[in-house]
Amino acid sequence: MDPQLDERIKSVNDLDFTLMGLFSHSGSHLVPFSLVAIIFTMGLLGNAILLFLIHTDYRLHMPMYLLLSQLSLLDVGFPLVTISKMAADFLQGEVSISFGGCAAHMFFLMLMGVSEGVLLSLISYDCYVTMCHPLHYPMLMRRQVCLAMVGTSWLSGVLVASIQTSITLHFPYCASHTVDHFFCELPALLKLSCADTSAYELSLSISRVLILLLPLSLITTSYSHVLRAVLRMYSADARHKAFTTCSSHITVVGLFYGAAMFTYMVPGTYHSPQQDNVVSLFYSLVTPTLNPLIYSLRNREVRMALVKVLGRTGFRSKR
Repeated sequence: MDPQLDERIKSVNDLDFTLMGLFSHSGSHLVPFSLVAIIFTMGLLGNAILLFLIHTDYRLHMPMYLLLSQLSLLDVGFPLVTISKMAADFLQGEVSISFGGCAAHMFFLMLMGVSEGVLLSLISYDCYVTMCHPLHYPMLMRRQVCLAMVGTSWLSGVLVASIQTSITLHFPYCASHTVDHFFCELPALLKLSCADTSAYELSLSISRVLILLLPLSLITTSYSHVLRAVLRMYSADARHKAFTTCSSHITVVGLFYGAAMFTYMVPGTYHSPQQDNVVSLFYSLVTPTLNPLIYSLRNREVRMALVKVLGRTGFRSKR
Protein backbone atom coordinates (compact mmCIF):
# COMPACT_ATOMS: atom_id res chain seq x y z
CA MET A 1 0.00 0.00 0.00
CA ASP A 2 1.14 3.54 -0.66
CA PRO A 3 2.87 4.92 2.53
CA GLN A 4 0.98 8.22 2.36
CA LEU A 5 -2.36 6.45 2.00
CA ASP A 6 -1.43 4.05 4.80
CA GLU A 7 -0.58 6.98 7.07
CA ARG A 8 -3.80 8.77 6.17
CA ILE A 9 -5.88 5.67 6.92
CA LYS A 10 -4.08 5.14 10.21
CA SER A 11 -4.66 8.74 11.30
CA VAL A 12 -8.33 8.59 10.31
CA ASN A 13 -8.86 5.32 12.20
CA ASP A 14 -7.72 7.16 15.33
CA LEU A 15 -10.61 9.61 14.94
CA ASP A 16 -14.10 9.22 16.31
CA PHE A 17 -17.15 8.06 14.42
CA THR A 18 -20.22 10.27 14.39
CA LEU A 19 -23.58 8.60 15.04
CA MET A 20 -26.54 10.32 13.41
CA GLY A 21 -28.97 9.25 16.15
CA LEU A 22 -32.71 8.75 16.05
CA PHE A 23 -33.84 12.22 17.11
CA SER A 24 -32.72 15.78 16.67
CA HIS A 25 -32.83 18.24 19.57
CA SER A 26 -35.96 19.97 18.38
CA GLY A 27 -38.98 20.09 20.64
CA SER A 28 -40.98 17.89 18.27
CA HIS A 29 -38.67 14.96 19.08
CA LEU A 30 -39.01 15.19 22.86
CA VAL A 31 -42.26 13.18 22.80
CA PRO A 32 -40.94 10.19 20.77
CA PHE A 33 -37.71 10.27 22.80
CA SER A 34 -39.73 10.16 26.03
CA LEU A 35 -41.76 7.24 24.64
CA VAL A 36 -38.58 5.34 23.79
CA ALA A 37 -37.21 6.08 27.28
CA ILE A 38 -40.40 4.76 28.92
CA ILE A 39 -40.37 1.55 26.86
CA PHE A 40 -36.65 1.14 27.60
CA THR A 41 -37.26 1.47 31.36
CA MET A 42 -40.22 -0.93 31.26
CA GLY A 43 -38.17 -3.51 29.38
CA LEU A 44 -35.25 -3.33 31.81
CA LEU A 45 -37.60 -3.51 34.80
CA GLY A 46 -39.56 -6.47 33.42
CA ASN A 47 -36.47 -8.49 32.56
CA ALA A 48 -34.76 -7.63 35.87
CA ILE A 49 -37.84 -8.76 37.82
CA LEU A 50 -37.96 -12.00 35.86
CA LEU A 51 -34.26 -12.71 36.45
CA PHE A 52 -34.73 -12.04 40.17
CA LEU A 53 -37.77 -14.34 40.43
CA ILE A 54 -36.11 -17.19 38.55
CA HIS A 55 -33.00 -16.91 40.71
CA THR A 56 -34.79 -16.74 44.08
CA ASP A 57 -37.82 -19.04 43.68
CA TYR A 58 -36.96 -22.76 43.66
CA ARG A 59 -40.22 -23.59 41.82
CA LEU A 60 -38.82 -21.76 38.79
CA HIS A 61 -35.63 -23.81 38.72
CA MET A 62 -36.92 -25.69 35.69
CA PRO A 63 -35.47 -26.21 32.19
CA MET A 64 -37.88 -23.79 30.53
CA TYR A 65 -37.06 -21.00 32.98
CA LEU A 66 -33.34 -21.60 32.61
CA LEU A 67 -33.73 -20.77 28.91
CA LEU A 68 -36.00 -17.82 29.69
CA SER A 69 -33.50 -16.43 32.19
CA GLN A 70 -30.88 -16.35 29.45
CA LEU A 71 -33.36 -14.63 27.16
CA SER A 72 -33.98 -11.99 29.84
CA LEU A 73 -30.24 -11.54 30.30
CA LEU A 74 -29.83 -10.88 26.58
CA ASP A 75 -32.85 -8.59 26.62
CA VAL A 76 -31.23 -6.51 29.36
CA GLY A 77 -27.96 -6.26 27.44
CA PHE A 78 -29.40 -5.41 24.02
CA PRO A 79 -31.12 -2.13 25.02
CA LEU A 80 -28.27 -1.19 27.36
CA VAL A 81 -25.82 -1.28 24.45
CA THR A 82 -28.05 0.49 21.90
CA ILE A 83 -30.70 2.66 23.56
CA SER A 84 -28.60 3.89 26.49
CA LYS A 85 -25.93 5.22 24.10
CA MET A 86 -28.57 6.89 21.94
CA ALA A 87 -30.22 8.45 25.02
CA ALA A 88 -26.90 9.69 26.40
CA ASP A 89 -26.03 11.28 23.05
CA PHE A 90 -29.43 12.98 22.87
CA LEU A 91 -29.25 14.38 26.40
CA GLN A 92 -25.61 15.47 26.23
CA GLY A 93 -25.72 16.75 22.68
CA GLU A 94 -22.76 14.58 21.68
CA VAL A 95 -22.98 12.06 18.85
CA SER A 96 -19.44 10.75 18.67
CA ILE A 97 -18.01 7.34 19.50
CA SER A 98 -14.38 6.23 19.40
CA PHE A 99 -13.10 3.64 16.93
CA GLY A 100 -12.60 1.17 19.80
CA GLY A 101 -16.01 2.01 21.24
CA CYS A 102 -17.62 1.40 17.87
CA ALA A 103 -15.81 -1.95 17.63
CA ALA A 104 -17.06 -2.96 21.09
CA HIS A 105 -20.55 -1.75 20.15
CA MET A 106 -20.61 -3.91 17.04
CA PHE A 107 -19.16 -6.97 18.79
CA PHE A 108 -21.68 -7.01 21.64
CA LEU A 109 -24.61 -6.29 19.32
CA MET A 110 -23.74 -9.24 17.09
CA LEU A 111 -23.04 -11.46 20.09
CA MET A 112 -26.42 -10.75 21.67
CA GLY A 113 -28.33 -10.71 18.39
CA VAL A 114 -27.05 -14.09 17.19
CA SER A 115 -27.35 -15.61 20.67
CA GLU A 116 -30.95 -14.44 21.00
CA GLY A 117 -31.87 -15.76 17.56
CA VAL A 118 -30.49 -19.21 18.44
CA LEU A 119 -32.07 -19.10 21.89
CA LEU A 120 -35.52 -18.29 20.47
CA SER A 121 -35.27 -21.38 18.27
CA LEU A 122 -34.33 -23.51 21.30
CA ILE A 123 -37.26 -22.09 23.29
CA SER A 124 -39.55 -23.07 20.42
CA TYR A 125 -38.13 -26.61 20.68
CA ASP A 126 -38.89 -26.61 24.41
CA CYS A 127 -42.46 -25.59 23.60
CA TYR A 128 -42.66 -28.39 21.02
CA VAL A 129 -41.49 -31.02 23.51
CA THR A 130 -43.91 -29.70 26.15
CA MET A 131 -46.92 -29.88 23.86
CA CYS A 132 -46.12 -32.89 21.66
CA HIS A 133 -44.03 -35.17 23.94
CA PRO A 134 -44.98 -34.29 27.53
CA LEU A 135 -44.16 -37.76 28.89
CA HIS A 136 -40.64 -37.57 27.46
CA TYR A 137 -40.04 -33.99 28.61
CA PRO A 138 -37.95 -34.86 31.72
CA MET A 139 -35.57 -36.89 29.56
CA LEU A 140 -35.45 -34.69 26.46
CA MET A 141 -35.08 -31.46 28.45
CA ARG A 142 -32.94 -32.64 31.35
CA ARG A 143 -30.55 -30.16 32.92
CA GLN A 144 -27.49 -31.28 30.94
CA VAL A 145 -29.37 -30.74 27.66
CA CYS A 146 -30.55 -27.28 28.75
CA LEU A 147 -27.02 -26.26 29.75
CA ALA A 148 -25.78 -27.46 26.37
CA MET A 149 -28.50 -25.36 24.70
CA VAL A 150 -27.51 -22.27 26.66
CA GLY A 151 -23.83 -22.84 25.86
CA THR A 152 -24.63 -23.30 22.17
CA SER A 153 -26.53 -20.01 21.97
CA TRP A 154 -23.78 -18.01 23.69
CA LEU A 155 -20.90 -19.70 21.84
CA SER A 156 -22.56 -19.16 18.47
CA GLY A 157 -22.90 -15.46 19.29
CA VAL A 158 -19.28 -15.16 20.41
CA LEU A 159 -18.01 -17.01 17.34
CA VAL A 160 -19.97 -14.95 14.80
CA ALA A 161 -19.26 -11.65 16.56
CA SER A 162 -15.52 -12.36 16.86
CA ILE A 163 -15.10 -13.29 13.20
CA GLN A 164 -17.24 -10.56 11.68
CA THR A 165 -15.98 -7.77 13.96
CA SER A 166 -12.32 -8.60 13.41
CA ILE A 167 -12.73 -8.75 9.62
CA THR A 168 -14.78 -5.54 9.48
CA LEU A 169 -12.24 -3.59 11.52
CA HIS A 170 -9.40 -4.61 9.18
CA PHE A 171 -10.92 -2.53 6.38
CA PRO A 172 -9.52 0.99 5.98
CA TYR A 173 -11.93 3.78 6.86
CA CYS A 174 -10.61 6.78 4.99
CA ALA A 175 -13.95 8.18 3.84
CA SER A 176 -16.58 9.94 5.93
CA HIS A 177 -16.79 8.80 9.55
CA THR A 178 -20.48 9.65 9.84
CA VAL A 179 -22.45 6.48 10.61
CA ASP A 180 -26.01 6.90 9.35
CA HIS A 181 -27.46 4.97 12.29
CA PHE A 182 -27.98 5.40 16.03
CA PHE A 183 -25.49 2.61 16.84
CA CYS A 184 -22.51 0.98 15.14
CA GLU A 185 -24.18 -1.64 13.00
CA LEU A 186 -22.13 -3.66 10.51
CA PRO A 187 -23.98 -2.70 7.26
CA ALA A 188 -23.83 1.01 8.13
CA LEU A 189 -20.13 0.78 8.99
CA LEU A 190 -19.16 -1.05 5.79
CA LYS A 191 -20.54 1.84 3.74
CA LEU A 192 -17.75 4.05 5.15
CA SER A 193 -14.89 1.82 4.04
CA CYS A 194 -12.73 3.07 1.16
CA ALA A 195 -11.76 -0.51 0.20
CA ASP A 196 -13.66 -2.95 -2.00
CA THR A 197 -15.93 -4.87 0.37
CA SER A 198 -18.00 -6.68 -2.27
CA ALA A 199 -16.41 -10.11 -1.65
CA TYR A 200 -16.86 -9.75 2.10
CA GLU A 201 -20.46 -8.63 1.69
CA LEU A 202 -21.13 -11.70 -0.48
CA SER A 203 -19.71 -13.96 2.24
CA LEU A 204 -21.83 -12.10 4.80
CA SER A 205 -24.94 -12.75 2.72
CA ILE A 206 -24.18 -16.46 2.69
CA SER A 207 -23.47 -16.56 6.42
CA ARG A 208 -26.68 -14.65 7.16
CA VAL A 209 -28.68 -17.35 5.42
CA LEU A 210 -27.24 -19.85 7.90
CA ILE A 211 -27.43 -17.56 10.93
CA LEU A 212 -31.02 -16.44 10.31
CA LEU A 213 -32.74 -19.11 8.24
CA LEU A 214 -31.52 -22.22 10.08
CA PRO A 215 -32.90 -21.13 13.49
CA LEU A 216 -36.00 -19.77 11.77
CA SER A 217 -36.60 -23.13 10.08
CA LEU A 218 -36.40 -24.86 13.48
CA ILE A 219 -38.86 -22.32 14.91
CA THR A 220 -41.27 -22.83 12.00
CA THR A 221 -41.09 -26.62 12.29
CA SER A 222 -41.54 -26.58 16.08
CA TYR A 223 -44.52 -24.24 16.12
CA SER A 224 -46.21 -25.97 13.20
CA HIS A 225 -46.16 -29.21 15.22
CA VAL A 226 -47.35 -27.31 18.30
CA LEU A 227 -50.27 -25.73 16.44
CA ARG A 228 -51.20 -29.13 15.03
CA ALA A 229 -51.25 -30.54 18.57
CA VAL A 230 -53.32 -27.59 19.79
CA LEU A 231 -55.94 -28.09 17.10
CA ARG A 232 -56.32 -31.73 18.16
CA MET A 233 -57.18 -30.80 21.76
CA TYR A 234 -60.68 -31.80 22.87
CA SER A 235 -61.15 -29.05 25.44
CA ALA A 236 -62.12 -25.73 23.86
CA ASP A 237 -60.74 -23.76 26.83
CA ALA A 238 -57.39 -25.55 26.74
CA ARG A 239 -57.24 -25.14 22.97
CA HIS A 240 -57.96 -21.42 23.21
CA LYS A 241 -55.38 -20.90 25.98
CA ALA A 242 -52.67 -22.84 24.14
CA PHE A 243 -53.44 -21.13 20.84
CA THR A 244 -53.25 -17.68 22.48
CA THR A 245 -49.89 -18.53 24.03
CA CYS A 246 -48.44 -19.90 20.79
CA SER A 247 -49.68 -16.97 18.72
CA SER A 248 -48.05 -14.57 21.19
CA HIS A 249 -44.75 -16.46 20.90
CA ILE A 250 -44.95 -16.42 17.10
CA THR A 251 -45.69 -12.68 17.08
CA VAL A 252 -42.56 -11.89 19.12
CA VAL A 253 -40.41 -14.22 17.01
CA GLY A 254 -41.84 -12.65 13.85
CA LEU A 255 -40.95 -9.14 15.06
CA PHE A 256 -37.38 -10.14 15.92
CA TYR A 257 -36.62 -12.18 12.82
CA GLY A 258 -38.59 -9.93 10.49
CA ALA A 259 -36.58 -6.90 11.56
CA ALA A 260 -33.28 -8.81 11.41
CA MET A 261 -33.99 -10.19 7.93
CA PHE A 262 -35.03 -6.76 6.66
CA THR A 263 -31.77 -5.24 7.93
CA TYR A 264 -29.31 -7.99 7.05
CA MET A 265 -30.79 -9.86 4.07
CA VAL A 266 -32.61 -7.21 2.02
CA PRO A 267 -30.10 -5.29 -0.17
CA GLY A 268 -29.38 -1.78 1.08
CA THR A 269 -30.67 -0.21 -2.13
CA TYR A 270 -34.21 -1.28 -1.16
CA HIS A 271 -34.35 0.57 2.18
CA SER A 272 -33.23 3.93 3.48
CA PRO A 273 -31.16 4.68 6.63
CA GLN A 274 -34.29 6.12 8.25
CA GLN A 275 -36.11 2.83 7.68
CA ASP A 276 -33.11 0.95 9.09
CA ASN A 277 -33.27 3.03 12.27
CA VAL A 278 -36.98 2.36 12.78
CA VAL A 279 -36.66 -1.36 12.04
CA SER A 280 -33.66 -1.66 14.38
CA LEU A 281 -35.88 -0.42 17.21
CA PHE A 282 -37.95 -3.60 16.93
CA TYR A 283 -35.13 -6.00 17.78
CA SER A 284 -33.23 -3.63 20.08
CA LEU A 285 -36.17 -2.24 22.08
CA VAL A 286 -39.63 -3.64 21.28
CA THR A 287 -38.96 -7.38 21.46
CA PRO A 288 -36.76 -7.11 24.61
CA THR A 289 -39.69 -5.33 26.27
CA LEU A 290 -42.32 -7.80 25.05
CA ASN A 291 -40.38 -11.01 25.77
CA PRO A 292 -40.82 -11.06 29.59
CA LEU A 293 -44.53 -10.27 29.18
CA ILE A 294 -45.14 -12.90 26.50
CA TYR A 295 -42.91 -15.74 27.68
CA SER A 296 -42.93 -15.47 31.46
CA LEU A 297 -44.95 -12.90 33.38
CA ARG A 298 -48.18 -14.38 31.97
CA ASN A 299 -47.28 -17.82 33.36
CA ARG A 300 -49.02 -18.94 36.54
CA GLU A 301 -45.78 -20.04 38.24
CA VAL A 302 -44.16 -16.64 37.63
CA ARG A 303 -47.22 -14.76 38.85
CA MET A 304 -47.29 -16.85 42.02
CA ALA A 305 -43.59 -16.18 42.62
CA LEU A 306 -44.17 -12.45 42.11
CA VAL A 307 -47.14 -12.42 44.51
CA LYS A 308 -45.03 -14.30 47.05
CA VAL A 309 -42.22 -11.72 46.83
CA LEU A 310 -44.65 -8.79 47.02
CA GLY A 311 -46.43 -10.39 49.97
CA ARG A 312 -43.13 -10.92 51.78
CA THR A 313 -42.15 -7.31 51.11
CA GLY A 314 -45.51 -6.01 52.35
CA PHE A 315 -45.24 -8.12 55.50
CA ARG A 316 -41.78 -6.74 56.26
CA SER A 317 -42.93 -3.15 55.70
CA LYS A 318 -45.81 -3.64 58.16
CA ARG A 319 -43.42 -4.93 60.76
